[in-house]
Amino acid sequence: MKHLALVFSIFLLLVTGANTAPVVFIVRHAEKASVGGKDPELSLKGQKRADALANILQDAQITAVFVTEFTRTQETAAPTARAAHVNPIVIPANDIGVIAEKLRTLNGNALVVGHGNTIPDLLKAFGVATAVSIPEDHYAEIFAVVLGDAPQLLRLHYP
Repeated sequence: MKHLALVFSIFLLLVTGANTAPVVFIVRHAEKASVGGKDPELSLKGQKRADALANILQDAQITAVFVTEFTRTQETAAPTARAAHVNPIVIPANDIGVIAEKLRTLNGNALVVGHGNTIPDLLKAFGVATAVSIPEDHYAEIFAVVLGDAPQLLRLHYP
């Protein structure tokens, strides 16, 4: 039931925003493995979450996918990028201004896979007034931002 509500929410967001501005879906990377040093791969749970994200966004008309230089963001985005037939664009994690500018010039919807400490700054760069804090052990949130003069934020949760 929760999955159905999430899909319906995304559909409504796309319908209401289809004629106005692109929608950017921003997620924190999925759960990482406990081994791997500073650049670990995803854990099995993280891989399942990445697949769930691709399933949720399958009809979101994703035209661009942005990731950081870290393996965990790239692995989180991979199933969605494959399904959308796009190659992820790698942007350094701390280059918030660069990614914000690229997203503002988009003509379609995008997925951004970032980090718990960079997503709040990216939302601020878009002009989202709502303060966001992502706990270290939280991976289940989708921030859907309708870009435009007055950006709109919709916070969703996924399995």
